[in-house]
Amino acid sequence: MPTTGPDPENQPMRLQKFLARAGVCSRRAAEDLIVNGRIRINGNRVITLGTKVTPKTDMVQFDNIRVSLPQQKAFIYIVVNKPVGVVTSCARKHGDKIILDLVPLPDRIFPVGRLDKDSQGLVLLTNDGDLHNKLSHPSHNHEKEYKVTTVHPVKDTDLAAMAKGMILQGKKTRKARVKRISDTQFILVLKQGLNRQIRKMVGKTGNRVAVLERIRMANVTLGNLAPGAWRYLTPEEIKGLTQ
Repeated sequence: MPTTGPDPENQPMRLQKFLARAGVCSRRAAEDLIVNGRIRINGNRVITLGTKVTPKTDMVQFDNIRVSLPQQKAFIYIVVNKPVGVVTSCARKHGDKIILDLVPLPDRIFPVGRLDKDSQGLVLLTNDGDLHNKLSHPSHNHEKEYKVTTVHPVKDTDLAAMAKGMILQGKKTRKARVKRISDTQFILVLKQGLNRQIRKMVGKTGNRVAVLERIRMANVTLGNLAPGAWRYLTPEEIKGLTQ
C-alpha cells in the first residue's frame, strides 16, 4: 500500500514564525507579544521564546482571539507615502496616528522596518512574515534611498565622511553612496537602518536635517505617490522583493 508522508503544512514551527505567517505581526513584534503573556497555546499562556506550535493541531490565541494560518497564501504587498507625524507602528500610543490608519483594509498587515515620526516617504506594508524577516535582516543588504534636506549648506567633506562611514554610539556605520543635489540637499543610499541614523550622521557634521524623505526601498520606488496615499505593488516589484 502507498504510504503518506507528513503533512508539510502541519510541521512544528516556532511560535514567532507562526504569528508572522498568520498575519498577526512581524516576527520581532511577536517576541514582545510572547514575553508579555499575550499568546496562549491550547489555553495555556506561553512566555518562552522558541516555543514551537503545530499549525493544524494546536490552538493559538492572541489576546484570547484564535489565530490560524491562511488556507491559501493570499499575501498583500503595499507601498505607502507616509507623511510627517504618522508613526510607523501597528500599536497606537498617546493618540498618535499610525501607518495603518492610512490603509483602510480589513486584513492584518504590518510595516517592514521603521521610518521615524518626523520623516516622510516610502513604507512597505505586508502580511508576508517571511518577506518581512528577510528584508529586516542585515544580511539581505537591500538598499534604502533617502532625499535629505539640511538646515545649513552641507560641505563636500561632510558628504565624504557620511559615505565613508561615521562612528555612532561606538559603532561605525557601513559605507554609503552619496550624491549632491544642491547646497542643502543630497541623496543618501544605505544598506542598514540604525535608529535615526541619518539625523545622527548629519548632526555629527554640525548641521541638522530639515526634511528627510525615503524615496526607495530595494526595487520599490516612491514615484509620484502623493503624501498619505498608497498602492499595491506590481507583480514585477513583488517578484524583485521575494526572489
